[in-house]
This record gives sequence, C-alpha cells and structure tokens, in this order.
Amino acid sequence: MPFLDHLEELRWRILKSVVALAVGFAAAFWFCLNMDVIALLAAPIKPYLGPDGTLVFTHPLGNVTILMQIAGVLGIVLASPMVGYQIWSFLVPALTPRERRVITPVLAFAALLFLAGVALAVFLFVPVTFRLLQGFQSEALRPMITATDYFGFMIFIAVAFGALFELPILALVFTALGLVTPQGLSRMRRYAAVISYMACAVLTPGDFLVTTLILWLPVYGLYELSILVSWFVYRIRKRREAAAEAIGAGAPA
Repeated sequence: MPFLDHLEELRWRILKSVVALAVGFAAAFWFCLNMDVIALLAAPIKPYLGPDGTLVFTHPLGNVTILMQIAGVLGIVLASPMVGYQIWSFLVPALTPRERRVITPVLAFAALLFLAGVALAVFLFVPVTFRLLQGFQSEALRPMITATDYFGFMIFIAVAFGALFELPILALVFTALGLVTPQGLSRMRRYAAVISYMACAVLTPGDFLVTTLILWLPVYGLYELSILVSWFVYRIRKRREAAAEAIGAGAPA
C-alpha cells in the first residue's frame, strides 16, 4: 500500500476510535446517572465516613465533575475493545502469522493483569488504607472526606496498581527483544526489593509500614513472576536461535 494510503487508513482508524470513545463516554455517563455509581464506589469506605456514612463536596459543580471523571474512565473501558481492534487492524498486515498468534494472548493477559490490579486497589487496598488511617485520629478532629479527594485518590491508586501489574508483560517483551535476561533479573532481586518498597512508600498515604507492605507484597510478587516469565521466553528464544544456527551450519556452502 502506498504511503498516502497508509495515512488515509490511519486517519479513518483514529476517527473511528474517537467516535467509539465518544459513544462509550455517553453510555457511561447515562449509566452513572441512573445507577448511582458514586454510591457503589464509595461503599468500600462507607464505615469510615462518619455517622452519616456519606461523602461531601465543597464546590457547586463538584458532583458533576466527579460524574464526568468516573464516566470518562468507564467510557475508556467500554471503548477499549473498539480502539484496540482499530490499532490491531492497522498493525496486523505488518505481522507474520507467528507474531499474530503470540501477540493476541499477550494482549489478553495484559488486559487481565491491569483489571486485576484495579480490582485489588479498589476492593482491598483503599478500604484497608482507610481503616488503618482511622488509628491516627484524635478526639479533637472529625473526618470530613470530600468526594473530590476520595475519587481522585482512588483513581490514582487504581491506575498505579494497574500499571504495576503490567510488570510481567514488560519482562516478556524485553526478554523477547534481548534487552534483558532472567539471569540479570535474578541478580537484581535485592535492588528490586528496595526500589519497589521505596516506590510503594511514595504511593501510600500517611502510613509507611502496614499500607506500604500491603502494596509492596503484590508488587514484589509480580517481579518474581516476571523472572519466571523471562525464563520461559528466554528458553524459547535460545531454542530458536540454536535451531537457526543448526540449519545454517547444515546448509551447503
């Protein structure tokens, strides 16, 4: 296909993706209005919101802003299959059949890891963090958690967890490209443990022991999983290289 035809196809792929995002956002906004998604997402911390168990907002447009943010995230999730399909359709002609067979399960595994990280953040890490932070309260203080602060914190932590859970995918890709080896990852264990703990300490609010450990354990567990994935990919790559060398050695001069 000529270069200008590639640009024309890319333009239509981008346009379809934008339309999918707009439709996804509209559907998500309607869903949030009719299903009270705010109450659903606030349910994990309801016991820690004071006697009335509700969040507050201090800006006249605070509730609308929060709805827009939640609808935006849900809209991206709803539109992601169509956007992913458009990206895949644009790139697939340049891939070999073997690459197509490998990339499809890798992308599915990456999506599952991201969702697992988000679920762990929303339903385990955030409630546990709020429960632990209750121990730092004073009788002279009364908590008044605003909806803006809570949802901003929750979205940040959820995205951070989802990104951290992509570590095995990065190890797979870098090992396949020959940029890292499982031996190198194994030698970096102690440094990975320290660096990941420091990163988790930055992400966790207030408490630098319990909540940090809650976040650090799955993160470091993912590093160990990354080493196993790297070993698997490394052995496959070495077998293919050995087979290619054998074929080259057996070819007539």
